[in-house]
Amino acid sequence: MFVLESYNRLLAGALLAFLAIALAGCNELAAEKTAPSRPVLVATVHYEAETPERSFVGTIRPRIETDMGFRVPGKVAKRLVEVGQAVDVGQPLATLDEVDLKLQAEQAEAEFRAATGVLAQAAAAEQRATDLRAKGWVTDAQLDQSKATADEARARLTRAERSVELTKNSLSYATLVADTRGVVTATLIDAGQVVASGQTAIRVARFAEKEAVVAIPETLVGRAKEGAATVTLWSEPGKKYEAKLREIAPAADPATRTYLAKFSLPGADDSVSLGMTATLTLSDPVTERVARLPLSALYSQGGDPSLYIVDDKGEVALKPVAVKSYESNDVVISGGVDEGAKVVVLGVQKLDPAQKVAVVSSLSF
Repeated sequence: MFVLESYNRLLAGALLAFLAIALAGCNELAAEKTAPSRPVLVATVHYEAETPERSFVGTIRPRIETDMGFRVPGKVAKRLVEVGQAVDVGQPLATLDEVDLKLQAEQAEAEFRAATGVLAQAAAAEQRATDLRAKGWVTDAQLDQSKATADEARARLTRAERSVELTKNSLSYATLVADTRGVVTATLIDAGQVVASGQTAIRVARFAEKEAVVAIPETLVGRAKEGAATVTLWSEPGKKYEAKLREIAPAADPATRTYLAKFSLPGADDSVSLGMTATLTLSDPVTERVARLPLSALYSQGGDPSLYIVDDKGEVALKPVAVKSYESNDVVISGGVDEGAKVVVLGVQKLDPAQKVAVVSSLSF
């Protein structure tokens, strides 16, 4: 009887132990099936130029802007143009009072007629002296004197001719005309004003070529000389114009410590107007495209540097990458992962590749 009871107790204990082990296994399996996905922070891979582009605000200006003035002094009679008006070759811009200039022209004409009469008389006397000398009726001295008088008369006539031409030119200079196609950017005279010869009267900007003028800091002078440049207008931001450096100041501005640079716009059309505000963008001619990611995203345990890539199903995969350089907080990679890939950036050292993850915007504890 005692043996039977002992056997029953052993059998019951073994049964209980088996049930406990079975229940523990089921709990572990259920726990594995219901284990939540691990939340992870990710960053999107984006490749861009290793050296970022730099932009500067500039102004569209003409390459050639001419200060035009009268070539003779006088009193302004009329100003025929206004600021902003387009002018063509030969178009009158302003005129001077012509009274004094016409009097000078008349005086020159009178001197010319007088010199013509004197020359005719001197030439006739010279001819008579020559004929008489051939017959021996005058001396050599008298012949030489008549020739000298005739030569002086010829010189006076030549001088009178030049004087007539100069006065005609001066009379034509009383009308200031445009010597090229352009637009008036400044008018510095008004009717009734007395101006000196060469004084600036009208400023005309030529249509021939336009350029963008910007101030470049000294750290980017080298890139301005060697890099590529494009210009976009604030009024038309979607259109780019190729720009070429034409001139850069040899010394920095004492106040701003920047260098004034002028970029020509060979492809500028009529939509590029003088005075418009533009954005000049400088970039290196040839640059390698790289991606910057946080240093915490890099996984390296005795092997090549790698990154954990998350797909749309929440599965992660370790991919080796080519590291370009290390920065204070970032790692710069040049390849290994595709553009737009999602990379785990936090807790990669404890990440289990067999466990699914859930992408979250932030981690809260």
